[in-house]
Amino acid sequence: MTAYPAWTPASRPGIVPLHPYGFGTILGRSFVALRHNPKVLLGFALIVQAAAYIVLTAAVGGVAIASFSRLDTVPIGSDDYDAILAGSAVITAATALVLGLATGALSVIVQGVVVSEVAHAVVAEKPSLKAVWARVKPVVWRLIGYSALYLVATIVVIGVLAGIVTLLVISVLWLGVAVGVLFVLGLIVVSLWLTPKLFLVPSVIILERAPILRAIARSWQLTRGRFWSTLGVVVIISVAFSIVAQIISVPFSLVAGIVPGILAPTGEDAVGALVGVIALQVVGQFGILLVQCIALVVQSTSAVLVYVDARMRVEALDHDLSTYVEQRDAGGTDLVDPYLVGVGRIVERPAPTPVGAPPAFAGYPAPTGSPAYGAPQAYGAPQPYGAAQAYGAPQAYGAPQPSREASADPAPPVPPVPPASDDAPPARRAPGAAPGTAPTTWAAPGSSGDA
Repeated sequence: MTAYPAWTPASRPGIVPLHPYGFGTILGRSFVALRHNPKVLLGFALIVQAAAYIVLTAAVGGVAIASFSRLDTVPIGSDDYDAILAGSAVITAATALVLGLATGALSVIVQGVVVSEVAHAVVAEKPSLKAVWARVKPVVWRLIGYSALYLVATIVVIGVLAGIVTLLVISVLWLGVAVGVLFVLGLIVVSLWLTPKLFLVPSVIILERAPILRAIARSWQLTRGRFWSTLGVVVIISVAFSIVAQIISVPFSLVAGIVPGILAPTGEDAVGALVGVIALQVVGQFGILLVQCIALVVQSTSAVLVYVDARMRVEALDHDLSTYVEQRDAGGTDLVDPYLVGVGRIVERPAPTPVGAPPAFAGYPAPTGSPAYGAPQAYGAPQPYGAAQAYGAPQAYGAPQPSREASADPAPPVPPVPPASDDAPPARRAPGAAPGTAPTTWAAPGSSGDA
């Protein structure tokens, strides 16, 4: 019996097609990822961000209350009062800075989890949080280090420029103001230029397990030729979620200003009014926090999609992903991570064929041990209808030559015709006979010829 291969169903589609796509696909599918695995994406991000926000607010508030409450023990205007006031302000600011950096580190971890999950979603996988964290855990300190490096560089640049502007303002006021305005405009331009260039650094660190400096170089290389599309994705998502956050925060701020007058119109129940304002602020901040979490997820998702699309166009990552999906659906185990295959290679893709033009023929591949068949030679252009091809001119036919028999043995001369007698019937020539030929004698049928 003939053994036929087992039937296998078609591969499950991921959140994006496994071929290069465009700006609209990246922007649209960045929101689709939320529906693919909301427990890992939105759930994890919301829990981590909410916990960080609560801890940050409680810690900064507690330190501020504990430090500034010491002002009640000293008289106002004394040297101790001023020293305690300055010390309390410094302690509170330092606490807010440290906890803010810790909160930023948690945001980086959330971004890494999103990158890892979306990389699985591209190949139609829905992993658990444990599986996603297994990819992020080995490189989590690189992510935090990159964020710290970016923050330190930003602080240093802004600090140096602010020092220059301060010195100019002290010397010449108008010159310092003009230089300050130019510095601000220059920082905006530099930020818009660097953001697309460094947009893929977290994706490179997680998916390629690259060090920080090499990840920066890779992001710079992959976004080459894709500056405007990448900048468009970043700006559109940022502006959209900023508008949504403002739409949520503005009504709550207006209501918070009206509530004290409603709850305590005479000012007697100040505690109740304060509780109402705090409750409204908490609800409003929770709504803003939800919008920020969604924005972080969508922004991180778009970074992964830009990364995958860039590698598809330059390094043919789509073929590696398709091979991985086929082997996985066929029951393969211990498969190689497709994002680690072909890192840094350059694959020349054929130019698109114009509409209506036949595809180019490249010849048959050469069998083992024999030369390759080249492309067939082109046929000449066809002649227009009615124009005959030029053959050689026919040779002119000369006068007919006599045959050998005629020249060797000429025909005997025709004997003269005797004159006819008076009694004989007139002779007649055959119809069509040439003049000078012998006339034909006619006789009645059955007679001997004698009258």
